[in-house]
Amino acid sequence: MTKPDSKRSGMALVTGRPANAAEEQVNNGSSDPSVSGAPHHAVTLATPTKPKSAKQVSRDNLSRRNTESEVFDDGTNTFFWRAHTVTVLFILTCVLVYVTLLEETPQDTTYNTKRGIVASILVFLCFGVTQAKDGPFTRPHPAYWRFWLCVSVVYELFLIFVLFQTVHDGRQFMKYIDPKLGVALPERDYGGNCLIYDPGNTTDPWHNIWDKMDGFVPAHFLGWYIKTLVIRDWWMCMIISVMFEFLEYSLEHQLPNFSECWWDHWIMDVLVCNGLGIYAGMKTLGWLSMKPYQWQGLWNIPTYKGKIKRMAFQFTPYSWVKFEWKPASNLRRWLAVLGIIFMFLLAELNTFYLKFVLWMPPEHYLVLLRLVFFVNVGGVAMREIYDFMDDPKFYRKLGQQAWLVAAITVTEFLIVVKYDPRTIMLPIPFFVTQCWFLGIVLILTWTLWRFFIRDITLRYKDARRRKQEVTGDSDRPHGNGGTATPSGRSKLNGISESLRHRKS
Repeated sequence: MTKPDSKRSGMALVTGRPANAAEEQVNNGSSDPSVSGAPHHAVTLATPTKPKSAKQVSRDNLSRRNTESEVFDDGTNTFFWRAHTVTVLFILTCVLVYVTLLEETPQDTTYNTKRGIVASILVFLCFGVTQAKDGPFTRPHPAYWRFWLCVSVVYELFLIFVLFQTVHDGRQFMKYIDPKLGVALPERDYGGNCLIYDPGNTTDPWHNIWDKMDGFVPAHFLGWYIKTLVIRDWWMCMIISVMFEFLEYSLEHQLPNFSECWWDHWIMDVLVCNGLGIYAGMKTLGWLSMKPYQWQGLWNIPTYKGKIKRMAFQFTPYSWVKFEWKPASNLRRWLAVLGIIFMFLLAELNTFYLKFVLWMPPEHYLVLLRLVFFVNVGGVAMREIYDFMDDPKFYRKLGQQAWLVAAITVTEFLIVVKYDPRTIMLPIPFFVTQCWFLGIVLILTWTLWRFFIRDITLRYKDARRRKQEVTGDSDRPHGNGGTATPSGRSKLNGISESLRHRKS
């Protein structure tokens, strides 16, 4: 949270130098010398630079973290950035006093139970929003991300409660949230007739395409657009997109919802919805990485148009960091990238299996709220994972939001396993098992070759080369007293040198 006593200018210029007393500069990996107000000495010619030491890298990471997770108030927005802990405590106390002294308690036990649970959650959210630890994001306000951190805690506790119930009680407990729940619902089958053009239907031969054009088509596009902003890597997004289609092929014997036509898998999903979402996300990432992050206090802007634009840009990042995953650089990063892909796929599968085992229709608002929840917490969790991978010496432990997201994903899967083990344990077709076994063997083989066999081979070749160089140096004559006898071209060179000396 911002300290009110820190006074700095509201203008942040994108340069390669740290901020001074009159400027607030944000390092986003690029330099924009054309921004007005930049000092002339900030534009320098490209000169050879020495490789940074470990201390310099840690110092740069510390500077990067400070510029992104701290907002320096220039004095004009002090009220906006303040935590208002006393104000929130006073309002909360007034509400509790009103409920205790002035409101008559209803005699409905079910209603009182629900209201008590909701009140307890709201009190915890009030505490978390004002007192929880700040994360890596600050826009539009640090309290916004603290709110979603507390929602993560509440959701994980709810999942733990459901996990400890019997299957019948857990499904019937959903009636307390929505009386329409707790009833078994049939799954929709997207397979069946897979003809793109059906000549047998004279009324509408394209009916198969129109039947697939439901609300999930724009949801796929928007979802992959947001996932691209979260992952910030084209290759990882494409791998996750294609791998999930293979998972649908592999698990369609368990959930009828996974049964789709081939063109629905690869054309509508991978190419159209997911592909366009990833393309739009990468274009947005390019704009965010090239955008000069120049922030100015709202009350320092003279025009109303500038004030409105500044308010709109409050919902954009405070600065931008490009993710460079580099999975093949070392074994630790390779295993981390594999873990990220696995958790993404598991969270995607949980979306379908949870609504199947808890009897929730796909269009229910709880399914939508879960997706909104992951949209807000996924970006913070991915940033914390990347920081933990990029500089483990500075980030000695996994971030709080990343820890909660991992715990939530695992708990959701455990609920699925407990509530419907028969569906989970249905035997996988033999050819599907062969394909997955082959894929796992190829990944393990490449891992062994890249990080063990290849490194041993390179070290052996390097040692052999050094040994040959040492042997060659020992064979050469050392000064005038050397005893080594020159041969071949060396003799000819020596004779020609003596002739030149005599002639001179």
